[in-house]
Amino acid sequence: MYYLLTYDVVDNFVERRSPFRSDHLAYARAANAAGELLLAGAFDPADGAALVFKGDDRAVAERFAEKDPYVKADLVKRWTVRNWTVVVGGDSG
Repeated sequence: MYYLLTYDVVDNFVERRSPFRSDHLAYARAANAAGELLLAGAFDPADGAALVFKGDDRAVAERFAEKDPYVKADLVKRWTVRNWTVVVGGDSG
């Protein structure tokens, strides 16, 4: 099953993320290497982000968000996890 984690971020996010960016990227790369995080990126303009996870349940995305350096630094105003039914690509058949 796929899960979409979305972030709503603070104003001036691009400037404010600098001290936490390397830790956030290392964290995301580790989740990607583990096969949990498939895709991730910020919107343009950078007022939010979307991350695609694959796992047995939504907890994989929730755990990521709860430990993400950006979330812990209060750069994310709100995050949500949604089940995402893929109909083309991936394991959709």
